[in-house]
Amino acid sequence: MQRLARMAARLPGVAQATSCFSEQGQPSLREALLDLRDRSFTSILIVPLVLPMEPGFMNWLTRSLKRWQTEAAGGWPPIRVTRDIAQERHFEPLLAALIEGAAMAPDIVPEKEKPAASLVPAQKRRVLVCEGGACNAAGADAIWGHLRNEQQRRKLRASGSGTMTAKSTCLGPCALAPVVQVFPEGTYYGGVTEAAIDRIVEEHLLGDRVVDEFAYHPTGRKQRLRDNTHSDPTGD
Repeated sequence: MQRLARMAARLPGVAQATSCFSEQGQPSLREALLDLRDRSFTSILIVPLVLPMEPGFMNWLTRSLKRWQTEAAGGWPPIRVTRDIAQERHFEPLLAALIEGAAMAPDIVPEKEKPAASLVPAQKRRVLVCEGGACNAAGADAIWGHLRNEQQRRKLRASGSGTMTAKSTCLGPCALAPVVQVFPEGTYYGGVTEAAIDRIVEEHLLGDRVVDEFAYHPTGRKQRLRDNTHSDPTGD
C-alpha cells in the first residue's frame, strides 16, 4: 500500500498521497481524511483499490463521509471518489499481463498436512458487529474497522474480562443501524459511530458498565433511532 502511495505521489497534480484502510488497518480512512483536512489541501480524491468492489461500497462510503464531515464540522475541502478500478479500460490489459506472466510464478508444492489443533478462547466477552443490509448501508464496515483497530491498540483480548470480536449476519433491529451487540449481557447498541465504539470499549468492555446513551433494551415495542439529546426512544 505504501508503495502504491509513493507511485501516486509522483503523478502530475498530486501534492500528497496517503495509503489507508476502509476497514481494519491503520491509518483508517477516517484518520487519513482528518489529517489531510488539517493540511489545508484544496481538494481530496479517494481512490478505492478494492477488488471486488461490493455493490453497496459506494453507498456506505458516501454516508460515512457525510457523517465524518458533520462530526468534525468546518474546513472540509471538496472530496471526490474515483469509480471501481475493475471498470477502468486499462484493467483488462493489466489482468492479461498478469496471466501472461504466470510462467514466472513459482510452483506451489503441497505440504504434508498436520493434525489441526486450536485453543478454546478464554475471553468472556463477545462483540458482534451487524453486517446485514441496513447496517452495511449505514457504514458498518467502517465501524468494524475502528473496533478491530481499538481491539489491537487497547489489547482487548487480554484486558478486563477479555474480548473477542466478530462480524454477524442481521442482528434484528435494522432501523437502529449500525447495530452492535455485546455479550454476555446481550446489550444492543444502535446508531453506532466511532465515538460510540470508544465509549463502549472504555465503559462496557473494560468498565463493565452499559453505555445507556447508545443502548437499546427489549421493551416489546418498536424503537426508533434516537439522537442522544432525547431520552425516550420508543414509538409505535
